[in-house]
Amino acid sequence: MRIRTSTAFVAGLILWATFGLLAQCLSAQTWTLPLGTVVKDNGPRTYRFTVDYTTASAKGEILRRQRLTGDYTRGLAGGDVVWKNVAQADADGAAAPFPSAQKRDFMEGFRYHNDLGDTLKPGFFKAFPPTAVFERNLVWDTGMIEHFGQDYFEHLKLNEPYHSISNEDVNMPEVGMFHNREVVLEWIGRSRRNGQDCALIRYQAFLNPLEIDNGGMTLKARSNYWGQIWVSLATMQIEYGTLNETVVGELKLGGQDTTQIINVIRNGTFEPLNAK
Repeated sequence: MRIRTSTAFVAGLILWATFGLLAQCLSAQTWTLPLGTVVKDNGPRTYRFTVDYTTASAKGEILRRQRLTGDYTRGLAGGDVVWKNVAQADADGAAAPFPSAQKRDFMEGFRYHNDLGDTLKPGFFKAFPPTAVFERNLVWDTGMIEHFGQDYFEHLKLNEPYHSISNEDVNMPEVGMFHNREVVLEWIGRSRRNGQDCALIRYQAFLNPLEIDNGGMTLKARSNYWGQIWVSLATMQIEYGTLNETVVGELKLGGQDTTQIINVIRNGTFEPLNAK
């Protein structure tokens, strides 16, 4: 009886150790981002980007709301992307319904190589009206979400902030200058979107100086922006993204001598239309 008991006890220890080792291996796989993975584009993939702009007074009174939407398709031949169905709707006050959106025909079929750096070069938006700042933001914000979500896997460790950008000036041709004081990325967990296991990445940057000189309007302000990005672990495609920003500063309109304090809040969602 004693021998049988000892044998069972040893077998139990082996079984327990085996399960423990397996659990550790699974845990290590679960909480380690895949390295050396490239974005897998299996044909075109279209996203809907919706961004709401809310303009308020210094006292928080909502003055105007603007909604910009557009369809962005990546995975085209040669690494190209294209925009279609870009439209904007404006409403005054806090509660007025949005009217029918007005299409931005100059962005219909706007196609370019998917390179964030190229979009900041002079002449890139030569087909855009000079005052089409919101439409430029669609392009820049999309590039930013893809950049933060897809280009830093090798640097990210669970719950450890990674300082990706420090004290970087961003020249926005025909618009102004933006200074990224400190951009912090953090892999904060795993989630599921569109049937995909995803890494959930948080990004944030606060107290960033901003100057705009466009169409006779000048703005000296500071920007705080942040959001979350769901990135497929299998394909590195963006499965969902959010954008939030607050801009507070001194606005001076063309033909006016006085400045006014303005507060603009942006909230955006970036999500695939043909998720698989």
